[in-house]
Amino acid sequence: MTLPSRTILTQELSDLHDQILRLSGMVDAALMHAMEALTTRNVALAQEVVAGDEQINLLRFDIEEECLQILATQQPFATDLRTTISAMHLATELERIGDHAAGIARLVAQMEEEPEIDSLHKLPKMAKRARKMLRESIKAFVNADGDRAMAILKRDDKLDKQYHKVVRETLNEMRDDDYIRRATYLLWVGHNLVRIGDRATNIAERVIFMTTGQFVENILTMDEEE
Repeated sequence: MTLPSRTILTQELSDLHDQILRLSGMVDAALMHAMEALTTRNVALAQEVVAGDEQINLLRFDIEEECLQILATQQPFATDLRTTISAMHLATELERIGDHAAGIARLVAQMEEEPEIDSLHKLPKMAKRARKMLRESIKAFVNADGDRAMAILKRDDKLDKQYHKVVRETLNEMRDDDYIRRATYLLWVGHNLVRIGDRATNIAERVIFMTTGQFVENILTMDEEE
């Protein structure tokens, strides 16, 4: 690869990082606003989150096109190739996290007139952990930090445990048909948050592949054998 081509590829990869950061920022904001709308019963804010999902989708496709352009014109190899392919995967995962945020927002209108539910206050804690996992996974990608990405895998277990606790406590609080309906909405919110954690974990696993050239399953297997 000639020096000018190397320079062009470096700039295009830098632009790609900027686009991933922009998309992750939009997704993180969507999740934050969706949870705010849920806890305050703010239907107007929830509708803004749902409407904003289209912009997230459009940026995801822009990133994919940019990746395909790099692959077609620059023919990257080794780490650069893995970075470009990983960015395509990240864009998809981030877009789906945006879908989960929009899913939470859509529940707000259904819950607007519902009485307060005791277990609601536990969901923001889950959202806080999910958002932190998301931000850490993106930092790992931008900094090509495999160790940071590996640490995220352990956090996913904690998020799952939080969700299981919410499920148990919510089921215990069900006393009548009306409450069952309201509690079901909250369980759907919790499920969306768990899936966001799963998506962040997927991003972390892709970063590990990007930085090491190995899949997480193979690394964990080697560690167990040692």
